[in-house]
Amino acid sequence: MVKVVGVALLRHGADGREVLAAQRTHPPEAAGRWELPGGKCGAGESLEQAAVREIVEELGVDVVVTGVLDGVAGIAPGLTLEVVTAEVVAGEPEPTEHAAVRWLTRDRLRSVDWLEPDRPFLDQVEAVLGASLE
Repeated sequence: MVKVVGVALLRHGADGREVLAAQRTHPPEAAGRWELPGGKCGAGESLEQAAVREIVEELGVDVVVTGVLDGVAGIAPGLTLEVVTAEVVAGEPEPTEHAAVRWLTRDRLRSVDWLEPDRPFLDQVEAVLGASLE
């Protein structure tokens, strides 16, 4: 079984907490739909290590992982998705493997067409976005 890490990348925007959604360019059946950025964990790589590496590769920013969401979602035979939360510590996200990125507030979270594997995590992301700022 290969683990894929999704990253609920969070920031404090002008309208409150926001999460980054990334628009897929491929494969054709996923193109134009939205996901939490991330990718496959390498051999011996933890979710946290994979999250940091994937976000640098896909968005060109350094992040720190702040938590892990509950649950595992199936993507395809032999592939499962787990999601971590993270915050940007350096840089501004620029899509290199995606068509676009969009910061979404809690009230806009469900305004994009999320890929099915990400959907089970949206309630938890919504709760994180609605939590009071420390």
